[in-house]
Amino acid sequence: METIGVQQLRSFKSGSKAADKVACTEIRKDAGLRVESYLELARLVAELQFLNREHVLLFRGQSNDYKNLQSNTTLKPSLFRGAGKANPSELELKRRFEMLDHAERLLVEAYGETSMLGRDRVIRQRIVRWSILQHYEVCGTPLLDVTHSLRIAASFATHGADDEAYIFVVGVPSLGGGITASAEAGLQTVRLSSVCPPDALRPHLQEGYLLGEYPDIAAIDQKQLYRHYEVDFGRRLVAKFRFDPKTFWKKTAFPLVSKTALYPAPKTDPLYAIAKRIKAALPAA
Repeated sequence: METIGVQQLRSFKSGSKAADKVACTEIRKDAGLRVESYLELARLVAELQFLNREHVLLFRGQSNDYKNLQSNTTLKPSLFRGAGKANPSELELKRRFEMLDHAERLLVEAYGETSMLGRDRVIRQRIVRWSILQHYEVCGTPLLDVTHSLRIAASFATHGADDEAYIFVVGVPSLGGGITASAEAGLQTVRLSSVCPPDALRPHLQEGYLLGEYPDIAAIDQKQLYRHYEVDFGRRLVAKFRFDPKTFWKKTAFPLVSKTALYPAPKTDPLYAIAKRIKAALPAA
């Protein structure tokens, strides 16, 4: 038995040769540890999980490391992102929440006209509607895309990157069931394979998870109870890695996951046509 409160975050920083005790803010400000191959990345992530065993590690791949005004890495849901380092105005947030509500109603109507599995879940559960709208890029939601697959995250980071790509490792409480809510962490984690209908191919193929505030921030009046930095999942950052996408996959037996595998063809994904129709019906940004 270990003494309570002793465990600290252990991670790597740029230029480090071994994991050490660090604060989350140090990781956010750091440039990120450079890795040369997928195998090296996988080995370091395995060490991270071993050293930080009270957290479950999930991954997000990006072609850039976006920073806030304090020069910290920021990982905000699309609904809460501003232009550059600025935060969106209250008026803009109100417009986005109204658009999200409109998209939800259109999704319920469209899904109700089909014979696809999961109609009751789509109608009854807001988190399922958000998950579909988020993954099919219909509109901004209060959820952040992550994945349980390191290879999927590294592939996402590679597509669209030029000279450098990034992997962000976030720590969440232990997972159980399709939706895990932690009142202590103020966080909910959604396993998309458990909540999304089987006809929604994207979330399943991407081994996707979504992170959100707990309780849900479902309206502008609820958002006003939170400061902007409080809805930034950079606060859950365990590690940051960067790599050269032109050479990263050549030094390993693990191949890059292609775009066509990450985004199945529209004709094989029934929800794609519904999502496209909903997006076209929404007011222009």
